[in-house]
Amino acid sequence: MCGIAGAYLWPDGGPLTERLTKTLAHRGPDASGRYSNAAADLHLGHRRLSIIDLTETGAQPMVSDGLVLTYNGELYNAPALRGELASHGVRFRGTSDTEVLLEAWRRWGVDCLPRLRGMFAFGIFDERTGELTLARDQLGIKPLFYVRRGGGLAFASELKALAGELGDLTVNDAALVASLLYYWVPDSRCAYREAAKLPPGSWLRMKPNGSTEQGTYFSLRDVAAEAQHSGPVDLAAVVEESTRAHLLADVPVATFLSGGLDSSYLTALAARHSPGISAYTIGFRAEDARFEAMPDDLKYARIVAEKFGVDLHEIEIAPQVLDLLPKMTYHLDEPIGDPAAINTFLICSAAREAGVKVMLSGMGADELFAGYRKHLANTLALRYQKVPAALRSPIRSVVDRLPVASAKRGYRSVRFAKRFLSFAELPEETAFRRSYTMYDHAELTGLLSPDLRATVDDVLTEHADTYHDNSLSDFVNRMCLADSRLFLPGLNLAYTDRSSMAASTEVRVPFVDVEVVKAAFALPGSAKIVRRQGKVALKKAALSMLPEEIVYRPKGLFSAPLRAWMSRDLAPLVHEVVNEGLLVRNGFLRREALQRLVDEDASGQQDRSKHLWHVLTLEHWYRAATNK
Repeated sequence: MCGIAGAYLWPDGGPLTERLTKTLAHRGPDASGRYSNAAADLHLGHRRLSIIDLTETGAQPMVSDGLVLTYNGELYNAPALRGELASHGVRFRGTSDTEVLLEAWRRWGVDCLPRLRGMFAFGIFDERTGELTLARDQLGIKPLFYVRRGGGLAFASELKALAGELGDLTVNDAALVASLLYYWVPDSRCAYREAAKLPPGSWLRMKPNGSTEQGTYFSLRDVAAEAQHSGPVDLAAVVEESTRAHLLADVPVATFLSGGLDSSYLTALAARHSPGISAYTIGFRAEDARFEAMPDDLKYARIVAEKFGVDLHEIEIAPQVLDLLPKMTYHLDEPIGDPAAINTFLICSAAREAGVKVMLSGMGADELFAGYRKHLANTLALRYQKVPAALRSPIRSVVDRLPVASAKRGYRSVRFAKRFLSFAELPEETAFRRSYTMYDHAELTGLLSPDLRATVDDVLTEHADTYHDNSLSDFVNRMCLADSRLFLPGLNLAYTDRSSMAASTEVRVPFVDVEVVKAAFALPGSAKIVRRQGKVALKKAALSMLPEEIVYRPKGLFSAPLRAWMSRDLAPLVHEVVNEGLLVRNGFLRREALQRLVDEDASGQQDRSKHLWHVLTLEHWYRAATNK
């Protein structure tokens, strides 16, 4: 895994590329490389994290017979592609997947992209045609940002590099509004107006005259539509094959192990193919876990580790949150309000200190197999809507009066009940949106400047358009598809990439794999949610390896004890941001609305800890973005 950067037809593109590459040093501390073609005004940079072929034959940018490649990623089918290319007479100098990609491009051009199985973002320059092509993997695992200016283009693996070096990018208010709604910036938007993200499954080509063309080689919507008409799948075999492929490396590979289904299943499969593999798990300060009513994940992680001979490393998280907040805000590139990013960073940091460069994560299984509470809650809402209104009204009245916390502990069941009733009677798309976003329309417009009302409508319309943009007849799979297009790339893959690379560690996600995706959408929703149980198909597949107490344990959360942090570590900072924050002083946020969130949280009547955490991350990001 690496960091890539470049500039084409850009004034002072060479020095710019040098600075961009330097900013990305944390993504690749093992080596640095540059390529310049003065005649073409093309410059490419690379920072290397050596995973496959640790020798100089894997160095980048890689130059070979008129092609130049700077590449960030891993191709898990590189051995098969290497064999196919060799059968056509290609001779390889080394064993890297970089060289495989370069030769695949030489033979097939953009038609090689659907053949690639892995995670990747790259720029490839053809010295003969003078064309630069950028490409991104099918599911948006790896990031690629770019800026067009005049007839030129600059690109980088991280937005912070472009924003820091170009210096005059302007904040995109619509992206910040979307961030408040979701607590992340969706992949279709970018936090700066002048910058953009290359969409998953697409490529962008720039020609010597400055013109560009763009194409799509993979559509998740179309794949899901085709898969629903395919035959039965052996899910256990597909997941095992993907996990085995994701172990490809010339350095040690370890796993995240929370003790939940997804990480336990992957760890068990990885241990089958790599005996004695290491795993990393986290716990929290006892007082924080009690206040948050968090499950004891360590207990289950230990069961899995003992059963499969895994070398388990336990990390207690008692972070210096005030110090980590600005650090994580910087590394996340855009305002992302999920504290799970801290967990990922701390786990990867501990693994890196132990010499581990590669980690496997269970990310993506919940989105594809309907494992989140919101999926089950939305199916339950359909039943709740059939309850007579005369009975629903007193239920709502009772739940409204219940506190979500006392001075000493939080009440998770009450939080869930309040959340459920906030969307249970709404139409399908609106209910789904409200089941996982931060505010309804009235709350969001009330929080923001009146000048942003139209922007709020635009952001909500985008969600509706994305949700309805499919031909699936299955309610559960419609939710899974929306999550895979919005939630997965916009939040989970984004924070996983940035948090892990901040610790110079590569995280691989075997569930976020094109073959697993096809298998997931070949399953009907009735195989994913059965009665009051979510992720049933994956649980059945995992039963061949895992004990029932792991498979059917209550779902945990890869999150953090936010309410405890808010009431202790972060209370003074919340007060400062509400009363003196730049977002309030600039009129973007309304002080009275923010104070209402603080008061509701402090009284214990509503859980606003996630809202307030995100306001803190947004404030820190905004200060840095506006240099104030």
